[in-house]
Formats: sequence, structure tokens, C-alpha cells
Amino acid sequence: LTAKSRQYSHHRIILEYVEGGESKTRSIDLLDLRPDTDVTALVEEIQKGEPLITASCLEHVIHLVQRLQEKLGEKQNHKFSLFKVLRTHILPLTNVAFNKSGSRFITGSYDRTCKLWDTASGEELRSLEGHRNVVYAIAFNNPYGFWYSGPWYIFWRLHFSLALTADGHNTSTDFSGSRVQLLKFSDKIATGSFDKTCKLWSTETGQCYHTFRGHSAEIVCLSFNPQSTLLATGSMDTTAKLWDLEKGEEVATLNGHSAEIIALSFNTTGDRIITGSFDHTVAVWDVGTGRLLHSLIGHRGEISSAQFNWDCSLIVTGSMDKTCMLWDAETGAHIATLAGHSKEVLDVCFDYAGQRIATASADGSARVYNAGTKQCIAKLEGHEDEISKVCFNPKGNCILTASSDKTARLWDAATGHCLQILEGHADEIFSCAFNYKGDTIITGSKDNSCRIWH
Repeated sequence: LTAKSRQYSHHRIILEYVEGGESKTRSIDLLDLRPDTDVTALVEEIQKGEPLITASCLEHVIHLVQRLQEKLGEKQNHKFSLFKVLRTHILPLTNVAFNKSGSRFITGSYDRTCKLWDTASGEELRSLEGHRNVVYAIAFNNPYGFWYSGPWYIFWRLHFSLALTADGHNTSTDFSGSRVQLLKFSDKIATGSFDKTCKLWSTETGQCYHTFRGHSAEIVCLSFNPQSTLLATGSMDTTAKLWDLEKGEEVATLNGHSAEIIALSFNTTGDRIITGSFDHTVAVWDVGTGRLLHSLIGHRGEISSAQFNWDCSLIVTGSMDKTCMLWDAETGAHIATLAGHSKEVLDVCFDYAGQRIATASADGSARVYNAGTKQCIAKLEGHEDEISKVCFNPKGNCILTASSDKTARLWDAATGHCLQILEGHADEIFSCAFNYKGDTIITGSKDNSCRIWH
């Protein structure tokens, strides 16, 4: 792991220290950091429970957190413009996804292929071919990168070598030894298909490492665990499966739903996974044992989306019953029902800090809720047809929506004000994503094209 990553997402500092000749880390969340936070008081409060922050280091940490705070306070004033239109496939797209850095992205299609693209040039790098039906679910490994770090993080050795990645001006740090080899970002691609198989590919060579067989119906969702040791697949056969990436073998079958599984997601530590089903429930599973821990029962319609927040304490679910629900991830208890939409909720997500929830609905609107107060703080209104996808930018101050009205829109997450309309697609937009710096967007449409916006 180098100190040159420039992603902007979750707020956390990592204290790296040496104990007994061994490099160790300890992470501290800064979820309460705001533009108006008293940083000195915040760091002094953290210091009370953190012996690594000694008196001699205190001022240095305060200074670094203040720089993070300045970044947090910057307004979203970047206007995106169309960079390139890619006529990606001969048949409609199913999905798009960025790699860790945003330098490459992949597209899945009804033409049975997944294609890898260079974001900067728009050049097709390779076509991954071998599936016998629609390639529906696609992903790079490690979309969140170093699994217990986040956007603004500090790697700090007790010999006072520092690396700050808050602003792109990085002090050099020698991360020698095992830390350097911790993970390879986005070196693998997974594709799930209606042919009932999932394939694992090399990003660099296009080689197919493994074909995972075992599902008896279409695979419609998949996810790598944060450590890139496992792949989870969800299927219309009502089961999810966990696969060992190294051995190419099935590790567990998650049996418990009575209808199709259409959403799944690991938490950020990788010890839990949730599956959402047409049986109106979400199941919480122990990854190590494959055991069902909780069934989240309360929705009165099919589940459309489910996600953990960053610190793994909450789960948010969206449903065709027009509601979004919030759950305690540890106990499975229902915390709140977030109502207000007049039609189906098609997508839900947390911001990277887990403080806000965004919902997208077939009623043509999106909403933003405070995860703490459970109150609706903004209504995003302006689309002329259903919104199928919603996501926060890594910084959390801007929201992107994709709609059947052929446009994508950018919104101020705090006020709900529409900042920009991305126009030009000739058919509905079903997929959209930010890169990890937040300065590039991709949109995928039923017009068989993908657009890159800078």
C-alpha cells in the first residue's frame, strides 16, 4: 500500500506504529467531523482514549485534522461536461463499474460480454468473452480499496514519518515490509451471468481464472469481500453462494430465502453479508460459518436494495412497498421506517460517513434522510420519470441520480437543489457512478452507449 492514493470518501485516521519490531495499525473514526467542529476539542477528546497520541504529537494531529476539515468545507461547484460517448456493445448494457482509482471501468451487456475500458482515452482495452447468456452483474475487486481506511486518512508511524492524502499534496512515506503487499487494487473482475455461472478474470491479461458453477438459475448480483479472498453471488434460485478466489471452490451456500435474491452486500470488515430477496426479507449472514444470524422482516413488498453503513452498525433496505427501512446490524432490530415516496423505492444508499441515506423511487423523486434523526432533510424533485439509481459522491455533499427520462442529475445533498442536468442519452439511464476522487462520472443507458463526464 502506498501513500499516494487520492480518493475522497469516508473520514478516518489510521495510526501506524511499531510494537516489538512488528508494524501495527489502529483506526479512529472522524464521523463527527464537520466544517464547524472544534478540531482541538475533538482531537483532545480522542486523545483521552488513545495513548498513541502523545502530548508531543498532539499539535501535529490537530493540524492534519484541520486540513481535512478545510477539505470537508469546500462547496460542490464543479460543472461536469461530456468527455466521450462510447458505443460500447451491440446489445443493451446491463451495468457499469469503476475500478479503485477510476482509471478504468467495465461494462456488462446482453451481448454476453464484459468490456474493459480506459477512462482517460475511452479506448476499449479488452473484451471478456465466454459466457453463454447475458452478463448481468459485474464488479472489480476492492472497490473500497484498503478495507479499513477511507478517503481522508493519515498513515502515521511513531518515528513521525507522515502521509496525508487529504489534498493531493503528499509527503513521502516509506511503507516498507508487509504493509506494501497488503492488497492489489482492482486486479480482478467478476462477471455473473444468466447462464448460471460466474467467472473470475485478470484485469491485466483478460485470462479467466475460474468459472464458478453451482447455481441453478440466473446470477443477478455479486460482490467481492473487502479482503478480496471471497466472492459472493446471488441468484434467482433463491440462494447466495460464497466462493474462494484462490482455490476456485464453493465455500458456502446461503440457504434461507423463499424467493429470488436480487441484492447482496458485505459489510466493510467482511465478517457479515446481507441478501435481499423478492420474499420481502433481508437476511444477515455470518461469512465465516455461513450461518443465518437475522431475518429482517417488516417490508410488505419485494426488496430492491440493501446496504451496510461504513461502521457496520446499520443496515438500510429499500422495497417495492414504497418505503425504506433502517435496521440495527448487530441485533437485527427494526429502527425506523422512512416513508414519503408514492411509488416503489428502487435504490437506497448511505453516504460514506453513514450519516445520510438517499432513496430513489419510481415516483420520479429522490429523498435524503438523516440517519440519526430519521428525518427527511431534502427532496430531490425534477426528473420526469422513475429514478433507478442513486449514489453520493465520495465527499458526501453531492448526489447523482439516473432516470428513465434519459437524464442524470446532480444535486446538493444538504438542500436538494439541482446542480446540473447531464443530457444526451437517447434512452433511459439505468446506471451511474462516480470515480473515487469524485471528478469523473459514467452513465450507462439502454441506448447501448456509455458516457464519460469530467
